[in-house]
Amino acid sequence: MIYVSPTLLLSARFAGCALSSSLRFLTITFCLLVCQSFTASSAATLPLGFSEVQVAGGLTRAAAMEFAPDGRLFVCLQDGQLRVIKNGALLTTPFLTVKVDSAGDRGLLGVAFDPNFSSNNFVYIYYTVPSVPAHNRLSRFTANGDVAEANSEVVLLDLDDLASSPAHNGGPIHFGPDGKLYVGTGFNEDPSNSLTLDNLLGKILRLNADGSIPTDNPFYGAAKGNNRAIWCLGLRNPFAIAFQPGTGLMLINDVGDFTWEEIDEGIAGSNYGWPISEGPTSDPRFRPPVFAYRHGSNSTTGCAIVGGTFYNPAANQFPTAYVGQYFFADYCSGWIRTLDLTRGAASDFATGIVFPLDLKVGGDGSLYYLSRGAAAVFKIQYQGCSSSTASSATRGLSPQAAAPVIETEENTDSAIAFDSMTLFRDPFPLTNPFNLGSDNHTGVILFAANLDLSVCEDRSTVTADAEDAQHKIYPLSVEFVGKIPGFESVTEVVLKLPDNLPENQPVLVSITWHQMTSNKVRIRIK
Repeated sequence: MIYVSPTLLLSARFAGCALSSSLRFLTITFCLLVCQSFTASSAATLPLGFSEVQVAGGLTRAAAMEFAPDGRLFVCLQDGQLRVIKNGALLTTPFLTVKVDSAGDRGLLGVAFDPNFSSNNFVYIYYTVPSVPAHNRLSRFTANGDVAEANSEVVLLDLDDLASSPAHNGGPIHFGPDGKLYVGTGFNEDPSNSLTLDNLLGKILRLNADGSIPTDNPFYGAAKGNNRAIWCLGLRNPFAIAFQPGTGLMLINDVGDFTWEEIDEGIAGSNYGWPISEGPTSDPRFRPPVFAYRHGSNSTTGCAIVGGTFYNPAANQFPTAYVGQYFFADYCSGWIRTLDLTRGAASDFATGIVFPLDLKVGGDGSLYYLSRGAAAVFKIQYQGCSSSTASSATRGLSPQAAAPVIETEENTDSAIAFDSMTLFRDPFPLTNPFNLGSDNHTGVILFAANLDLSVCEDRSTVTADAEDAQHKIYPLSVEFVGKIPGFESVTEVVLKLPDNLPENQPVLVSITWHQMTSNKVRIRIK
């Protein structure tokens, strides 16, 4: 808990709940089965200044999407059709149709375009072959306009035979900045698959564009045959792979089991530890995630991490604060969040989406998301604010603007604050009798002056950090910033504290807004 001495009960916030295990969606498989025929329209809640439009509907059992270099958007349907959205319209004739086993997580699961697509017209797909037993396959086709040339399939790689379970097949395929093709494969419900070099399941694979195996792959000498394609291992169900334009940074969204969802940095030869390790780890054998979140039912938790993409378009449409951010989605909770990699902190972006699956940034600078529940692709765009509603914050603060001031106890640097899961204040003990979660010091509410967000600003314009006695900095996630009814001169700032923030010692917390940093205030966790 957090020791504080509030003088006024300005606000109390109840947080934390426990889901019964029968209500949890624990795998992508179950979620997909639930919504195969669910086609409710999406109505995302977005930050101020943003809006969305539906690009195309009728995409039943959609699984993934990718932009072609010429701007067309290709959408994989699990049942084997690869559909094309061109000039804002879904074309009637599929680009191709392959015979698939589409049970559970199986089917047509991934699409990628050759780096030299403009000259060779090569399109790659990842799908489940309906043989006995079934297996996943990587193939190449040649485009002829908006359809594939007849009989142009070239099989590049047949993966290992699948077990009877139809779950966890992975599917993302992407060319990296090195010109190699990266393939994410699921563990197929057999934990023994992920850590071995004897099969291709539960891994990231790396291939040449013609399907041959690069001799500089990290396990080329240790593995045999096709297993030399293994680039990293110890994954459960890598559902998304993204490369950041300009830096080449690779992130992998790995769907967890009962507790954690992970974003991992893709580095050659890495072992991510599944099934021995899930979520944050200090085990030297495994590479820890760059970010992980727990399963749960509030706005920052979920149960199945899916699409991910970097916001680094050729032409920025979003505010500059979003440039370089990593957008990622959770299938069960229906949200999209942003990850600031420099601070290791995530922030809310969109909520209320019906089973999001994939995210992509278009050449127009918009964010596109694929909604499984709505059977549609949507485009999120930034419209900004009209001159009549924009305040000084959106036009730029004056040079005389004052930095935010976090309220403290008189003649001290101790924060006037509340534990976000505590309904009591002094002289009552700050315990957490209503907390049903496992983390007893999730957040803290601070109160600040000189922090007046404009109508076009939200909490994403505010950042926060904590500093321990050794001057180590811990980025804090800003969960909410807003006025308190009846106390218009005071702004409530709700911060989520990281699990590694030291206990039994004071830490100093500050917030930054428009490049102005507040005073440092003292809190203590026990």
